[in-house]
Amino acid sequence: MALLSAQQKMGAAALILAISTVLSRLMGLIRDKVISWQFGAGGEADMYFAAFVVPDMINHLLVGGFMSITIIPLLARRFQEDTEDAWSFFSCVFCWMLTASLLLTGTGMLFAEKLAAVVAPGFSGQQQLRLAFFMRIILPAQVFFLCGACMTALLYLRRQFRVPALSPLIYNGGIILFGVLTPLVIALWRGGESYEAALARTGMMGYCVGVTIGAAVGAFLLPVLVAREGGLHLHVRFRHPLMGKFILIALPLMLGQTVIMLDEQFMRVFGSMVGDGAVSLLNYARRIAQVPVGLVGQAAAVASYPFLVELLTRGDKEAFDKTLRTAFTNGLSLLIPCSVWMAAAAWPILGFLFQGGRFGPEETLACTPLVQIMLTATPFWLVYMVLVRAYYAASDSLTPAVTGTAMTLLFLPIYFFWAVPLGSWAIAALSGISVVLYVLWLMKIWAHRHGSDSWRGLSKLAFRLILCAIPGGAAAWLAGNMCMRGLSLQPFVTATTALCMSGFCFAALFLPLCHFFAPNALDFLWKHFGRKRSPAEK
Repeated sequence: MALLSAQQKMGAAALILAISTVLSRLMGLIRDKVISWQFGAGGEADMYFAAFVVPDMINHLLVGGFMSITIIPLLARRFQEDTEDAWSFFSCVFCWMLTASLLLTGTGMLFAEKLAAVVAPGFSGQQQLRLAFFMRIILPAQVFFLCGACMTALLYLRRQFRVPALSPLIYNGGIILFGVLTPLVIALWRGGESYEAALARTGMMGYCVGVTIGAAVGAFLLPVLVAREGGLHLHVRFRHPLMGKFILIALPLMLGQTVIMLDEQFMRVFGSMVGDGAVSLLNYARRIAQVPVGLVGQAAAVASYPFLVELLTRGDKEAFDKTLRTAFTNGLSLLIPCSVWMAAAAWPILGFLFQGGRFGPEETLACTPLVQIMLTATPFWLVYMVLVRAYYAASDSLTPAVTGTAMTLLFLPIYFFWAVPLGSWAIAALSGISVVLYVLWLMKIWAHRHGSDSWRGLSKLAFRLILCAIPGGAAAWLAGNMCMRGLSLQPFVTATTALCMSGFCFAALFLPLCHFFAPNALDFLWKHFGRKRSPAEK
């Protein structure tokens, strides 16, 4: 436990969170691989993915994902001034979070059938009943997520990043474990029933149970144990002078459901209106498209936020702009070529990750264009992840919320009247368009208020990286498709071979072109691996 409660500096924190993000994304893909193998696209899988709409909305409403952003600046200041009062403030926030989460999840469980009809209007009556059953199992997880978010914020404040890094691994592990073992336990309990028969009987119930158990252990219990070791002082309290200021910071996040937060929910809601399998295919495609965003942007954004707050507190605007510029530059230098290659190799990637069991070649081909469409917007996702933390560090949660809400209201009728009649590809395309326009709007507002030094030279770098990546992407697409169509091997072996060939072709063309036309783009990587640049490169 002492190892988990140790403090880390920014570099170590970024490394820990980066490793955690990689492992978490990997486990998430393994989880979806198991689900796609057992259930394919459609039916139980559609209802399982749709069951997260209401729980995720509750999490967004109570700013569970942004708890560290809202509470850290206030809590840090109080600990510097009065430790006892800081614990009173923290207790007050925790008590209100516990109360609100219990009320909302309880209400959701009580009215699950009516909510199922709202979030999945395209499902049949029987499917909506099954969806309501899944929602009742999953909803209690939000109590653990939201209360655990308070504890995680406290650990971030103490610069203890190991437990927050472990939480998603335990969560995903719980889903996989209970999803796979529940049919086995049922089969044994029923006296030798086959696993396949037990799986058909239980469906995805075990995965839903795993969601709640994984959240209880990973998101709540472990952070509480480490926080207690560091001296957690928690007591019942519902009033504190700082609660008004906390609510003012959190309220825009509570009410401003932006297109970023609702992106996945829109795919589930409007996907249910397209037809059987659309929700699952959009979910699988989004999982793959979000991998480079999570790997490149999430760890750096989360780890850097406490330090961005510190820079603004000191009034060091120049260092603040430099930090943001470095995050943008380094992130896009990795994300753009990665996204181009993944779009070119989408077919073998899907074949490698998901094809098998009930997820056949037809589902792979249907999902491929969805992945390619979603990947086009990934650079803007990264810019959002970094830029929105700059807004929050500047104590401005209102601007992202108001602009995001306006963008959401603008795109809602377009989803309904344009995207749904055209099908899944239009939903994926509209998702990307809304994200791009929202991020450009946020960038314009930031430049008007604070200047554009944070992304000076960024567009030129992005343009060069895209030009360098296009020839490699074309070669990767050609090599991957030739392997997928021409090799007569076992499907997994064929996809693996195609993936390796496409990756080799992309790297063989991109790296030399990048060396000559964007020589500074990957400097941070060479520096990290200890390679000294030559004077010519400088």
